[in-house]
Amino acid sequence: MSKVLVTGADGFIGSHLVESLMAAGHQVRAFCLYNSSGSWGWLDSLPESTKAELDVVLGDIRDTQCVREAVRGCDQVFHLAALIAIPYSYVATASYVDTNIHGTLNVVQAARDFGVGRVVHTSTSETYGTAQFVPITEEHPQVGQSPYAASKIGADQIALSYWRSFETPVSVLRPFNTYGPRQSARAVIPTIITQVAAGQRQIRLGALSPTRDFNFVADTCAAFQAIASCDAALGQVVNAASNFEISIGDTAALIGDVMNVQLEIVTDEQRMRPEASEVNRLFGDNTRLCQLTGWRPAYGGLPGFRRGLSQTAEWFSDPDNLVRYRPGMYSV
Repeated sequence: MSKVLVTGADGFIGSHLVESLMAAGHQVRAFCLYNSSGSWGWLDSLPESTKAELDVVLGDIRDTQCVREAVRGCDQVFHLAALIAIPYSYVATASYVDTNIHGTLNVVQAARDFGVGRVVHTSTSETYGTAQFVPITEEHPQVGQSPYAASKIGADQIALSYWRSFETPVSVLRPFNTYGPRQSARAVIPTIITQVAAGQRQIRLGALSPTRDFNFVADTCAAFQAIASCDAALGQVVNAASNFEISIGDTAALIGDVMNVQLEIVTDEQRMRPEASEVNRLFGDNTRLCQLTGWRPAYGGLPGFRRGLSQTAEWFSDPDNLVRYRPGMYSV
């Protein structure tokens, strides 16, 4: 099988993708953010036998030479490294531009120079902004309602420009709201689950009316691999969506039901986005991904969402996992 590079391998989706690729028989080079402790992020939690098979590189996606050395010798690149927390993008906007846009430029330029066979660049449904029509297809206008979304729009266009200008074999996968074990508590599902798992019944949240199209992380990883082996997806943007829409308020109620608790939701003003920056509706169309690759969400619809939430809640409820979080504490 091919040798593949996963940037952002130390993160939530990246660590799951590393596991999935290794299970499929690929040799994986994992690019993780350099830190003085030598931590591999979530990869540290993998079995020792799995870690022994990994080629781990510590570096910074913003550094051209680091990225070139990581890309060298790889057949495919899955580019996930990014700053993704929306509230922090209001605070450190320049960091998002530098990491997400310049980092993507480093990846596609290195891929071009070394003749990489495929680059799958990670986008986000946040690039669409609030839905102007549903379900949201890949032709939906892009609207940067947050600095994060704007930086990802720029990163997507850099990636696609290398296909158009140099025929660098790039595909853009646009996942909707991925959830599952290991996700940061800055995301709404872990925010709710960690508070419940810690014994709290009064749950602090931001806006409850916005809707999201949630995707279990295993489905997102399957979408990455499907796109990577699909030549028809070259130069294209492809949604990874479940085609299922649910509000934040209803999601909280469903989590309470799954975890067998009665919840009281309290609005926390510091968790509210600025009014014009809130994405009020996300509901994706996955037709293109299904038609191009045969991919189907294993956790689609309300039954699949409930099953995914149950698995996620079980993971977070393990004391060895919950101890990594600060339930109820809000930080950007």
